[in-house]
Amino acid sequence: MVSTNDIRPGQSIIIEGSIFLILEYQHVKPGKGKAFVKTKLKNLSNGGVVDKTFRADEDVEQAFIDKQSFQYLYKDGSEYIFMNNENYEQITLNEKIIENKNLFMKENQELTIQMYQNNPIDVVLPSAVDLRVTKAEPAVKGDTVTSSNKSVTCETGLVINVPMFIEENEVIRVDTKSSTYITRV
Repeated sequence: MVSTNDIRPGQSIIIEGSIFLILEYQHVKPGKGKAFVKTKLKNLSNGGVVDKTFRADEDVEQAFIDKQSFQYLYKDGSEYIFMNNENYEQITLNEKIIENKNLFMKENQELTIQMYQNNPIDVVLPSAVDLRVTKAEPAVKGDTVTSSNKSVTCETGLVINVPMFIEENEVIRVDTKSSTYITRV
């Protein structure tokens, strides 16, 4: 058990049998009355985000999440196959856990998977990934002078806005948090 005064964003807690990741945390001390803690929590089993308010000094159960290194192997229908880098065991994750993270995953890529009691609950992406552009409209002479953007499709199916000078078969670096172009690699 941990006090709500001691919890911080990034930690995981258990509420009514479900694991929640703390996204935001705010300790509030009103002029009258007792202090309370406002949080924004992500349910790791279904992906839903909820706002929850706790009394200050209320105890909640802390979930101890184990992070393990896996290699993404391939997709089989609606399931994704990963291999543990230490013991070479394979695990299967369904689309519900992956959500839209598959747009940043390439075969043979190293990823971190969060485990709770040896059950996978979430995939942690790196902050940026390098993706090959598979479809891009050619830039018209003179368009590259302005700071206009065009839409391209990457090897994983991700559609992203990039500067006009990016062409097919180039590799670009993409921010996984905001799905934005960073630079050409």
